[in-house]
Amino acid sequence: MNVAFISLGCAKNLVNTEQMMALCRDAGHTVTGDPEGADVAVLNTCGFIESAKSEAIDSILELAELKNQGKLKKLLVAGCLSQRYPDDIRAELPEVDGMLGTGSYTDIVAAVERVMAGERPELFGDIHRTGEDGARWVTTPPWTAYLKIAEGCSNGCAFCVIPRLRGRYRSRPMAALLAEAKGLADSGVKELIVIAQDITRYGLDLGDGTTLAGLLTQLCRLDFHWIRLHYLYPEAVTDELIEVIAREKKIVHYLDIPIQHANDGILKAMRRRSTRAEIEALFAKLRAAMPDVVIRTSLICGLPGEGEAEFEELCQFLREQKLQRAGVFQFSPEEGTLAAAMENQVDPETAGRRVELVVDLQSRIMDQYNEDRLGTCMEVLCEGFDAEAGCYAGRTYADSADIDGRVLFTAAGLVPAGEFVWVRVTGVSDGDLTGEMEE
Repeated sequence: MNVAFISLGCAKNLVNTEQMMALCRDAGHTVTGDPEGADVAVLNTCGFIESAKSEAIDSILELAELKNQGKLKKLLVAGCLSQRYPDDIRAELPEVDGMLGTGSYTDIVAAVERVMAGERPELFGDIHRTGEDGARWVTTPPWTAYLKIAEGCSNGCAFCVIPRLRGRYRSRPMAALLAEAKGLADSGVKELIVIAQDITRYGLDLGDGTTLAGLLTQLCRLDFHWIRLHYLYPEAVTDELIEVIAREKKIVHYLDIPIQHANDGILKAMRRRSTRAEIEALFAKLRAAMPDVVIRTSLICGLPGEGEAEFEELCQFLREQKLQRAGVFQFSPEEGTLAAAMENQVDPETAGRRVELVVDLQSRIMDQYNEDRLGTCMEVLCEGFDAEAGCYAGRTYADSADIDGRVLFTAAGLVPAGEFVWVRVTGVSDGDLTGEMEE
């Protein structure tokens, strides 16, 4: 059968899609990314916040239209949306022919074959026990790939529904990870992006002494040029981990550390485990160990109880810390979370205005960071020729794939995609660096 896959949401979701693609391929089915003309389309959804849910529903309706036109036979919906809202999908989206929850990605072949036999499969396995090993069909560019080292989350943040969708935190065995990583390195991957909902707690649930620091030390022995880390929770960053990141030359000094806020009262209401002073102490320690470190964070504006004083403290913190990268989100009161039931809900318009103010503040900080790069020579991973820009495009260590900015640069000769080159930064354009390749 011809099975089309569409993946929404985060990189962790993409890895699950890649696993399903490999399972269908190995079962003898034809795998494609184009749903038009397919027997089955598999939509792997995100259901984390309101915007993600809206995107998933819009995608379902687009695929339903293909069905109505006779260009698609069956539609399977997998992932977080189906795990979270199976009754709503069943009642309000009759175009969906079957569902897989987040505990049943490995059941994809059975689901495809059953739906094509006229059944309406609904497979919801145990979200605390999922198969995370096995083959993947890597869909990222050949020079970059993700390595998901754990599934689920046990942190229990007040605003987050992920533990209910993905189960408790569970680390993958180090041997399986190293085998998968070696396969990626042997295939030509040069940038390995280590991911999980929280990579800092890797190994703690295994109870055998396994740690993220130990895993990274082993990964650095493989043939990668860059190893990038997403996400490190501040309270679990150990001195040993800092020492490994600073020592190992392959680990880029770009650390994604979601802090969410800087006011102690709001952090406590969020059920975060760090205070502002502890976060500041960690950042100081990281900068002492790695003066060139680029810190990325995630922030939430408008949590219940955030008044003007709490918001101003967040802005003051950002002005002082000058974090080079930040994702800023408006609080989304997700049903089933503690924060959705809290008193003193912030008016959405006020929360939206605060997001705009923080984005503006952070834009100025990031502009200054870019200005400070002028005249320097930076290593850049070339990702190909940008015809619209009329030059090559790539990323420095300070720019993660599909998240941050780019470097647009000229070169005297041909530069293959996936090659590392040195670029002298000469300008800034709409937040991106511009420059010339150094021979």
